[in-house]
Amino acid sequence: MRRLAPLLLAVLGSALLAALLFGALRAGPLAPVRVTVAQAQQARIAPGLFGIGTVEARRSMLIGPTTPGRVKAVAVDVGELVKAGQLLAEMDPVDLDARLAALDAASARAASARQAAQAQQVDARARQALAAATLQRHAELAAQNFISPGALEARQQELASAQAAFSVAQANQAAARLEEQRLQAERAGLRLQRAQVQLRAPIDAMVVGRDAEPGSTLMAGQAVLRLIDPASLWVRLRLDQGRSAGLSAGLPAQIVLRSDPDHPRAGQVERVEALSDSVTEERVAQVRFEQLPATLSVGELAEVTLTLPPSAPAPTVPNAAIRRLQGRSGVWQVDAGGLRFQAVRLGPSSLDGRVQVLEGLATGATVVVHSEKALDARSRIRVVAALAGPQP
Repeated sequence: MRRLAPLLLAVLGSALLAALLFGALRAGPLAPVRVTVAQAQQARIAPGLFGIGTVEARRSMLIGPTTPGRVKAVAVDVGELVKAGQLLAEMDPVDLDARLAALDAASARAASARQAAQAQQVDARARQALAAATLQRHAELAAQNFISPGALEARQQELASAQAAFSVAQANQAAARLEEQRLQAERAGLRLQRAQVQLRAPIDAMVVGRDAEPGSTLMAGQAVLRLIDPASLWVRLRLDQGRSAGLSAGLPAQIVLRSDPDHPRAGQVERVEALSDSVTEERVAQVRFEQLPATLSVGELAEVTLTLPPSAPAPTVPNAAIRRLQGRSGVWQVDAGGLRFQAVRLGPSSLDGRVQVLEGLATGATVVVHSEKALDARSRIRVVAALAGPQP
């Protein structure tokens, strides 16, 4: 028995060592790294762009007075549809009506002054004609020495006075005409100002804001109401600059409204703004609806997917298989020689998580998609169906 005890201990120690070694090779630090793999498949990629946007109105307007004043009445409320020319609100005219009455009286007085000046001109013209005829007769008499030179000079003075009176009458008539025109222009401007006291809808629109109530005092340009054209609603879309390659007007779009996520709506990129947001590093595009929804609220969030033209066929792999090593993009390729890093040149990617490999990888090649820890060229791997769950 004493001879068997050391032998038994040696056997047990060997078994324990073998178990520890087996455990280290299967699940310990020396165990192979579990990975999932996929094969590069020849396929076309339908690239897409995805972004979040808000519903906005292409045509919106602020309705307010052109001069400071007090709100007298507001005739509409938020949510109402209004027609072009409809009265929306009215400002207090204050003394505009009295000023118009005063200008009417001044215009009438100017018209009377112009008529009086015209009559004076007619009278002065008649006196001038009479003085000219008298001077001619006296000149004939003076030539025959029937009158003295002094009498002829008196007739000449009478003609000069008549001509001066005619010039004065002409000047008075011109001044009266100008004064009448000035008053008419001032009256027209005041009538226009009086008309602008009534705030009317410039187009068929919807009221989306009521910013002032009767009795409020407003500055020139301050809004009483905010209107939008309901037919001009579109989505202001924001896209990451780094993933916006191919963005252009005319791209088809799928719009999913936050209020109705189960019914995607067709749309199209109407415009791409030339100015990007340098703070958020986003580009901005405007996407219109092919058919406006029956109910749509301004400011509502929307998810927008843009579809780009499909690419030419090329090997494709999951996006998750792409790695960065020493500043190069590539994949961990599994072949008969083991594991190696293969640099690749990437092409377009799709929204379903696949990317084209334009150079560096053949169709059918096996690549690592996921690994339970970082890999290197000396890593031992074990291919599994999925990393989730316990090891077999």
